[in-house]
Amino acid sequence: MKNKREWGRVLKFTLFSISAGAIEMASFALLNELLHGSYWPCYLIALTLSVLWNFTLNRKFTFQSANNVPQAMALVLLYYCAFTPLSTLLGSYLADTLHWNEYLVTFLNMVLNLVTEYVYDRGHRPPSGETAGGGLPIERP
Repeated sequence: MKNKREWGRVLKFTLFSISAGAIEMASFALLNELLHGSYWPCYLIALTLSVLWNFTLNRKFTFQSANNVPQAMALVLLYYCAFTPLSTLLGSYLADTLHWNEYLVTFLNMVLNLVTEYVYDRGHRPPSGETAGGGLPIERP
């Protein structure tokens, strides 16, 4: 029964992450095409919308526990305090200075976000196995 519930969580998390990626890319594309300016404001707004969407849905539907919401929010905030400026600066450098395609840069930042947040979440999981940062529910070895 527990294994079945965990697979359900993984499936929900994956679907919500895909929807968050779609929101990030769509909002980035809309802003990029409308503003025709620097990369970083479009990316920063799109990332913020994506994070809010993903965190809210995962907390409400995937990990329906309200036990560690303040802790989870604090850990997500800590992660994004590091990830956001670094990915924004990197993206701006690649898109505005090296003239890489803005959509490629955004996609690379999304992959970087997925991988680094997964690693971060694995390192900040409470002993019960429920994720503290809203990530995949994988037990500690």
